[in-house]
Amino acid sequence: MRQRTTNVPRYGDLTSPQVPGAMAGATLVWPVGGLEQHGPHLPLSVDMDIPEALARQVVAETGGLLLPGQPVSARSLPQSGGGPHFPGTVHIGGSTFIDYLTDCLRGLSRLGPGRLVVVNGHYENEGLLFEAIDGCTEAALFADVEVVAFSWWSLVTDDWLGEHLPRFPGWHAEHAGLTETSLMMYLRPDVVRPERPSHTGPPPAGVYRHPVDAAEISNQGVLSSAVGASAELGERLFWHLVDGVVELLGKPPGDTCT
Repeated sequence: MRQRTTNVPRYGDLTSPQVPGAMAGATLVWPVGGLEQHGPHLPLSVDMDIPEALARQVVAETGGLLLPGQPVSARSLPQSGGGPHFPGTVHIGGSTFIDYLTDCLRGLSRLGPGRLVVVNGHYENEGLLFEAIDGCTEAALFADVEVVAFSWWSLVTDDWLGEHLPRFPGWHAEHAGLTETSLMMYLRPDVVRPERPSHTGPPPAGVYRHPVDAAEISNQGVLSSAVGASAELGERLFWHLVDGVVELLGKPPGDTCT
């Protein structure tokens, strides 16, 4: 059985004089998440817990330094996160979020790492995160730095879904469903409550209705179903993701060996 690594090098543990030497050719791994309702069975921290655990393991597997996570997200939407109709969600407006991310990225670019890896855990962050990175590259802020950014679910293969989730509702509707519940049962079982809500009518992708009927689009904030979730499934999914990231990153930046 593979073991997760919890003690990895962290950027925040460096002293100021250590930074220039530590950054030369280094990989920085930055988890970006959110504080969002995840039904009656999962904590608000799901969208931060999953990318943070994955980022930590990526550092253990590929080297580098773990950056502190970004815990506040873009706005939760009804058809992919339940929206503001359930207590607990904290968000930043889209334009502010892009500006904030851009400023963070600008600061990280000045450190001069070899590679920046961004692991996203909140569905609505994705487009805004990519836009912020794109704006930075246009400004040549990462002229000599490789930037790799992804949402964790983008690395789940069709074969894995076919084997483990034959009735998959789509990632937009998998909010607080089988995959997130299983991952949290594996990563943080102490914060997973016993309820397993199910919603038989997941919202369609790319459709927005106003006004929103919160009771129709979800069951207590759950858009699909958490029934059947298990720590075993979460463990298999977690290591599937780790292997996907390692394959995605390939060789360390600057490594020309064959």
